[in-house]
Amino acid sequence: MADRTSSEEQAREQLNTGVKPVAESHRFNEGALASWMEGNIAGFSGPLEVRQFKGGQSNPTYRLTTPNKTYVMRRKPPGKLLPSAHAVDREFRVISALYPTGFPVARPFGLCTDETIIGTMFYIMDYVEGRILWDQTLPAYAPAERHALHMAALRTLTDLHNVDYRAVGLEDFGRPGNYMARQIDRWTKQYKASETQHIETIERLITWLPTTVPEDDQTSIVHADYRLDNMIMHPSEPRVIAVLDWELCTLGNPLADFTNLLMQWVNGSISTLPDLKAHGIPTMEEYVAEYCRLTGRDSLPDLNWYFAYNIFRLAGIIQGIVGRVRDGTANSPEAAAMADRVPALGDAAWKFAMLAGA
Repeated sequence: MADRTSSEEQAREQLNTGVKPVAESHRFNEGALASWMEGNIAGFSGPLEVRQFKGGQSNPTYRLTTPNKTYVMRRKPPGKLLPSAHAVDREFRVISALYPTGFPVARPFGLCTDETIIGTMFYIMDYVEGRILWDQTLPAYAPAERHALHMAALRTLTDLHNVDYRAVGLEDFGRPGNYMARQIDRWTKQYKASETQHIETIERLITWLPTTVPEDDQTSIVHADYRLDNMIMHPSEPRVIAVLDWELCTLGNPLADFTNLLMQWVNGSISTLPDLKAHGIPTMEEYVAEYCRLTGRDSLPDLNWYFAYNIFRLAGIIQGIVGRVRDGTANSPEAAAMADRVPALGDAAWKFAMLAGA
């Protein structure tokens, strides 16, 4: 079962592309923000026009336009929040560490932890102009372009995993080792905090996953939500110019990151394509082989286990959105429609768990 069909991706692109007037629930004192930027962002000069990006389920994101420059603001949403969620300060720290290395992130300008300014913590970064590719099947592109774009995304991920996190000052950004077990515990707790119905397959996964964790053999910076629509491609070249949405980033097992990217081949829109080679998109086997080559691995064992984990994790993320609907803090008009996806994801995850020996 594919998690998203191509038509659903197209609808999602229309829903999430561009900007809109700031939602009533996400308004703030724009004059206070402009005053803060005048005192903290070098070269800032108003007046300031504020619009909200349509995309995003989690941290409200705004386009800040001035006569001379355009910025982006990410902030914690107002209202009741899950513990450790919406960590915009962690986002700011990791892009600040990566930007000087040449890794493609937006230039960071400033972090404000004073919640009296606009009501929640926020940070300001550069506005990067390019392409966001919402539909992973890339229907608007020729086969050779599709292949190049997907391989560019893969190379950028391996570049991230090959960054020396100690050298860029992120040695305390997470706890090395035991990452998968900690992630299972985290997403189980967040799922339970947002739970709105009993789902048997989810309960089985909550029991099975912690007892079957593969050995964590490496530690790297992990993005934890890496996919085509969380990056900006160069306007005309197959090159990533900014990776976005670092909210979940930490130190951890790079295989969690890579197998999460592979979910498009397993349970996403790419899995609906009948002939990947004819379409131009790399096969999963080709992607795995190239990842191994670029990271110095011989092979990737336990893929079915990682697939079960990643689908369980997605169920936890979506259940968190459903929980925010319950609590009145959801950021998207389609959030309420997501409740039906969680049981289907539980079923899909359990099928991979059985392939892994459950």
